[in-house]
Amino acid sequence: MRHPDVPESLDSWHILHRMFRFERRAFDALAAERRRGIAEEARVHLETQASAADADAGLAQLLGHKSDLMLTHYAKSFDELGAAQTAFDKLELAAYCTPQTSYVSILELGLYEATGKIHADLRDRGLKPHAQEWNDAFDAALAEQANAPRNAARLWAKIPQRRYVCFYPMDKKRGEAVNWYQLPYEDRARLMLDHGKIGRSFHGLVTQVISGSIGFDDWEWGVDLYADDPLVFKKLIYEMRFDEASAKYAAFGQFYTGMQFSISELDRYLEGDAIPQLRAAREPALR
Repeated sequence: MRHPDVPESLDSWHILHRMFRFERRAFDALAAERRRGIAEEARVHLETQASAADADAGLAQLLGHKSDLMLTHYAKSFDELGAAQTAFDKLELAAYCTPQTSYVSILELGLYEATGKIHADLRDRGLKPHAQEWNDAFDAALAEQANAPRNAARLWAKIPQRRYVCFYPMDKKRGEAVNWYQLPYEDRARLMLDHGKIGRSFHGLVTQVISGSIGFDDWEWGVDLYADDPLVFKKLIYEMRFDEASAKYAAFGQFYTGMQFSISELDRYLEGDAIPQLRAAREPALR
């Protein structure tokens, strides 16, 4: 049963972020031939996943003390995420990667504006909320949204191939002073429309991946930002601080920031003699 005050979303990739501390001194103590073997095994495994049509994998060197390495998995089901997690943990490299934290979510496209239009159309057609005819018409309208060319491309885009990445979780406040979920639908839709305008003003400078995590992890959403210049993260997030939807109703978790690098560069990261690079993108980044 669909509640008329609940905005719908289109959902696609199941996403697992894993942050590790890399035990560099222990790895460095290994013989060179063993280090090469460990790196090659992991590279082949992750490149196989990244090249699959129904999965993806990405690596980033993180800055600061919270973690050293971020591994991002995309899969089409939780079961496949579980298989990816287990397969990585069976690699020899996993013995030198100590888990620090993780995040489970599902990529989503929010449909505040579209949901409102669908509700209005169904009301104009005289359909009663929660009746079977109303539910069937709503499902058909959502299917149209999912098949729209722009939405379809965004839903199943692979991990954006841009050098810098910033990941953080967030909530909408629901405390005693303010409660996002008690606002009328029209007010929430207006605030999200204004919020989206800020993001669109950075079009071409940043690629944003929003994933829903209500019921999956400690926060309600995970946000990945990808850019060719890390200063974009500061400018975008700072500007959003002045937006009412963020200033009044948002709460944020820890931020993880670093440099995304190609899986083929994994040996460089492990050896630590050079900064691993992001090589030619596999496909154009979605902006």
